[in-house]
Amino acid sequence: MYDNIIDVIRSRTDIIPKVALVLGSGLGTLAEEIDVKATVDYSQLPDFPTSTVEGHKGRFIFGNIGNVPVAIMQGRVHYYEGYTMDKVVLPIRIMRILGAEILMLTNAAGGINSDLDPGSFMAIRDHISFFVPSPLRGRNIDELGPRFPDMTGIYDRELIEIIKKKAWENGVLVREGIYAQLSGPNFETPAEIKLLERLGVNAVGMSTACEAMAAKHCGMRVCGISFISNLAAGLTDSPLSHEEVQKTAAEAEPYFKKIILSSIEGFGGIL
Repeated sequence: MYDNIIDVIRSRTDIIPKVALVLGSGLGTLAEEIDVKATVDYSQLPDFPTSTVEGHKGRFIFGNIGNVPVAIMQGRVHYYEGYTMDKVVLPIRIMRILGAEILMLTNAAGGINSDLDPGSFMAIRDHISFFVPSPLRGRNIDELGPRFPDMTGIYDRELIEIIKKKAWENGVLVREGIYAQLSGPNFETPAEIKLLERLGVNAVGMSTACEAMAAKHCGMRVCGISFISNLAAGLTDSPLSHEEVQKTAAEAEPYFKKIILSSIEGFGGIL
């Protein structure tokens, strides 16, 4: 059902990616520092969602990180932009069909746990996603995966350990925690953050969990890392803003890049 999209991409590149990477807020320039082989704008693909958020360029980049061929989303699409959830996860499915075996998700998130100050990093150990619709709702695409997929161990333990090890080698501590996806685009209320804290959530954002579910459904190994760009609502006297998220993300970008690039090179050893 995605043949038209695949045909356009294949007319630009024959690269078969092993790792798919989704770049969150503040990370867009990473894609321009790799060995780029081809770029395809989302707007050039038939019936494909386009990014509307500032800082999300909206294109696929194909190339290599070390010896690992990659497909990179330079800007994701979000549920709050008005897309149906199947459109939000369409890029993930396309990268899987192109050949990707591992999905690495990145995002900027609000910290809830007291150990997660702005500027810190969290490998996602598990998530809570029932605040947004499941991307698997509706007719099942049997060619991709089963009707009722198991979501136990959705974030691959071996990949998490590689991320933490590579980060440590680069002088960065990466903690682990549980991430929750809410719909956005508004930031959460203090009462909602208190509820999430009681549910055991460590960081909150407006993406990622739905992408992880779609990837798990179609047989990919999944990992995710959140950059804590701000304290969540009610934990600081300052009002929350997208500008704050972008500013903090830009300051941490060099460290985030090192973690991502070295981790993907590390994934090459298990592919």
